[in-house]
Amino acid sequence: MPLSAALEPFRIRSYRFQWPADLLTSWALEMEFLILGWYVLVETGSVLLLSLFGALQHGGTLIAPMVGVVSDRIGPRNMLIGTRLVHTGVATTLMIVAFADALTPVLVLALIGVTGLVRPSDLGLRAALIADTMPVRQLPAAVGLSRITSDSARIAGALTGAGLFAILGMGASYTVIAAFYALGVVLISQAGGRSQPVPSADRIVGAVAGGASVWRELREGFIYIWNTPSLAAVMWLALLFNFTAFPITNGLLPYVARDIYHVDQTGLGYLIASLALGAVVGSILMYCAPTGGRLARLMIVAAVMWHALLVCFAQIEGFRLGVAVLLAAGVAQSFAMVSLTVILMRDSGPRLRGRVMGVRLLAIYSLPVGLLLAGVLIEHIGFAATATIYAAAGLALTVIIAARWRAHMWPVREPLEEENRESD
Repeated sequence: MPLSAALEPFRIRSYRFQWPADLLTSWALEMEFLILGWYVLVETGSVLLLSLFGALQHGGTLIAPMVGVVSDRIGPRNMLIGTRLVHTGVATTLMIVAFADALTPVLVLALIGVTGLVRPSDLGLRAALIADTMPVRQLPAAVGLSRITSDSARIAGALTGAGLFAILGMGASYTVIAAFYALGVVLISQAGGRSQPVPSADRIVGAVAGGASVWRELREGFIYIWNTPSLAAVMWLALLFNFTAFPITNGLLPYVARDIYHVDQTGLGYLIASLALGAVVGSILMYCAPTGGRLARLMIVAAVMWHALLVCFAQIEGFRLGVAVLLAAGVAQSFAMVSLTVILMRDSGPRLRGRVMGVRLLAIYSLPVGLLLAGVLIEHIGFAATATIYAAAGLALTVIIAARWRAHMWPVREPLEEENRESD
């Protein structure tokens, strides 16, 4: 891909502000995950509390569809400003408490529960804002670049967070995290197109206090998804991925680092960074290489490879080989998730996009359920057996979903391909 074409999404003013805002927010989120996850595990020594820590970060999945309804009313940019202000406030509180030497695991879990109410909505709101401001033909490139912000943050955020925590301690680390969140709020406030509603107290209160109309609009979103086969299939896949694959790599890596590989927080940083590096490579390949518009096929193949690699990871007891397998799993994960997001945005109309992305975020609720169940299973049958069951089940169910919606998951020609042909 020529450089000018590769940088085409940055011709859109909104994207030039949104991309660095998302990058800073992703860095802060990943640093928080590593620092607080390690803190909870070391202070309590409990894999169940570690699983609870991971689950609390996704507590807001239950209200994500309502966030999508409000986003359709006041605009995704304005919702992002609000959710990221919550992150900034909680990070500042943790910074003050850490400097006062008053931090406890209970307080950490309570504050993570607060940010967990808004964190799951962030990725969906990012995608909705991109879809509102980006031409359809640029969506795969724009989403690929957007995934790079979160995936690269897992590399830099994990390694930086581990380094800051080890050298400077909790208080200084949270000074950096709070500053990243605050700067991200400033940048995202400049994003959005002219169609974005102007934020005001009356508009926001009216949007939130919609009563029966809010539930009616939410019901419309569910009906629209149910009656659109490509969206229904993708939603089932999103639910599956969050239950089977992400618990292994998004919540249990601190346990794997300490109890399987016997490494410290720096080793945990390398595990997270290897997975993220693979995801960055996958996002770059999705961004630069032509897919022929056959995103659904790519998503299914990548999902099968992703779960197969996680089956291998479950059996590995060597640190270096585990890092290598996570690297490959990150590539497959990126192919699957970028394709899934583009299909959702492509097949949902502008009027219902916020609600569709909100329902998509509701699928993340299977992640905390999967994490909590995994914590119980690990204490009884061990990590290797638990991770193998999860990954093998995910692989089998991916194939079943692809077969059930074969006409839409393995089409002869996809909508994006048709549009590209017409534009040519």
